[in-house]
Amino acid sequence: MKRSSVSTGGAGRLSMQELRSQDVNKQGLYTPQTKERPTFGKLSINKPTSERKVSLFGKRTSGHGSRNSQLGIFSSSEKIKDPRPLNDKAFIQQCIRQLCEFLTENGYAHNVSMKSLQAPSVKDFLKIFTFLYGFLCPSYELPDTKFEEEVPRIFKDLGYPFALSKSSMYTVGAPHTWPHIVAALVWLIDCIKIHTAMKESSPLFDDGQPWGEETEDGIMHNKLFLDYTIKCYESFMSGADSFDEMNAELQSKLKDLFNVDAFKLESLEAKNRALNEQIARLEQEREKEPNRLESLRKLKASLQGDVQKYQAYMSNLESHSAILDQKLNGLNEEIARVELECETIIETQLAEYHKLARKLKLIPKGAENSKGYDFEIKFNPEAGANCLVKYRAQVYVPLKELLNETEEEINKARNKKMGLEDTLEQLNAMLTESKRSVRTLKEEVQKLDDLYQQKIKEAEEEDEKCASELESLEKHKHLLESTVNQGLSEAMNELDAVQREYQLVVQTTTEERRKVGNNLQRLLEMVATHVGSVEKHLEEQIAKADREYEECVSEDLSENIKEIRDKYEKKAALIKSSEE
Repeated sequence: MKRSSVSTGGAGRLSMQELRSQDVNKQGLYTPQTKERPTFGKLSINKPTSERKVSLFGKRTSGHGSRNSQLGIFSSSEKIKDPRPLNDKAFIQQCIRQLCEFLTENGYAHNVSMKSLQAPSVKDFLKIFTFLYGFLCPSYELPDTKFEEEVPRIFKDLGYPFALSKSSMYTVGAPHTWPHIVAALVWLIDCIKIHTAMKESSPLFDDGQPWGEETEDGIMHNKLFLDYTIKCYESFMSGADSFDEMNAELQSKLKDLFNVDAFKLESLEAKNRALNEQIARLEQEREKEPNRLESLRKLKASLQGDVQKYQAYMSNLESHSAILDQKLNGLNEEIARVELECETIIETQLAEYHKLARKLKLIPKGAENSKGYDFEIKFNPEAGANCLVKYRAQVYVPLKELLNETEEEINKARNKKMGLEDTLEQLNAMLTESKRSVRTLKEEVQKLDDLYQQKIKEAEEEDEKCASELESLEKHKHLLESTVNQGLSEAMNELDAVQREYQLVVQTTTEERRKVGNNLQRLLEMVATHVGSVEKHLEEQIAKADREYEECVSEDLSENIKEIRDKYEKKAALIKSSEE
């Protein structure tokens, strides 16, 4: 099994002179101290918090003559935006599924399911968090009070890169809070898996084994080379620029490790020199006869050009022939396809005709509405194009009579349908009015949003104005200090007053922003609730209208069928009496 390669930061050196410190007392430069292997007493993971400043290496006290590593000065101070799609329902369901599977597989004492994890209570969340954190700290017990401070603090100590507010701990199952909480729990599960994997992993090198295994990228883990690199780095940090002693020690260890024979090495060097001399001699012989080789090369190039031309000509002929064959095959296939489509269309239309005739009780010949006529059409593709002509006179005239009889009944049904359509139009008008009211509410929301943005812009302008006033006062103070020493105390008092006023303005602006944001959030929730209720009411009205329409249509059809049956019975009685 291959072991993944371990990257050691700061082990390399870019140049021999660029990293030498010019002033050992210069502030802001720190040299890295010896790194300790991370332990999991409290999951030792880098903590990229939302407002972070993390040095890539720790501080190292440098004595006289030692170097200050420039790698120690790199730090980051930035706000991290959560890249996870927390507004995506599919992503949230996936996180809930991962949480449910982990709890089930690891013996969670309480009953848990996908449904119960859609909006859990605060009590259920605390039980789940205590169970998960127990993998990292088995002796941990959640305190009975101030859990809203304890849980965010633990996530921050573990290195969770996004902040969890105290207020979110009181509304864990809310739709705007639960996605952030469940994503944090999934991150905690990943930490548990890393912790378990690191506890079960084996050391990089065993005792007495200087060579490791080869990794997937082809790097060989070499304990001798790592020891050599550490010694060279320590010597370099102490001010040394040559490493002859370490090189000699490494060469001696490598010779002992691979059992290098010095005499065999000398014989190989002699053989290498002889081969180099032979190569040089052959190069000189080749330079003496350049014309013959050049003529042969030209002849070869000419023949190769002719061959390429003939090959290109043959390939063109073959491609042209293939294109013609493809066109011929395509035309044959097109003819067969068109014939098959025509037959298929005719058969489809006949099948649809027979299906409709059976539905209307026109076939077979003794059906209820056939009146003794034979409406069935038999299609024979082998009989030619005129096989269907005879059916035109056989079917058209009886169908025309039936159509005239049914048109009157259709007109009656159409009148009833128009009445139902009027009712439907009224419902649509009500729906349009509701949509108009919803649009009006959305416009009001947009206006409030614009007002909110305007307030923010005014607050920013006020901040800029205060900042400019503060800057002008600073300039005025420096001018007074350079010219006149009198009135300094008054200027300082005035500056303090302006600063206090600026802080007051900033606090007032922040409070107004928060109030406007809260008002806008409440208004959006009210609008969303109203829109949902209106849509639900409209859906109920539409469903009710559809049911009434279907009931009315079904009643009308049954009455029409009864009238047709009575009419046919009367006609049958008249025919029977006339025959008698």
